[in-house]
Amino acid sequence: MKITNLTSSKGNTIANQFEIRTENAVYFQSYQSIIVKIEDGTTYLDSHFWDYSKTTGKYRNQFLGEDKKETEKKIKEGIYILTNLN
Repeated sequence: MKITNLTSSKGNTIANQFEIRTENAVYFQSYQSIIVKIEDGTTYLDSHFWDYSKTTGKYRNQFLGEDKKETEKKIKEGIYILTNLN
């Protein structure tokens, strides 16, 4: 398992925002909550925390490489799965 902090556009380490890599999956964790899990090409979002705050959203967008509208569209289309990750 490898845990790294996300970095800002200026290259600064962002406190409390983490990417976690395991053999089978990649996760985005904000503070103590898992927000995103990507495993076997499928993206899972925590049904409660995926849009918890502005800060969580900002770094979720960075992690996924898209904006909130695109994330919502993918949820609606069933591309992303809402589930309990915590």
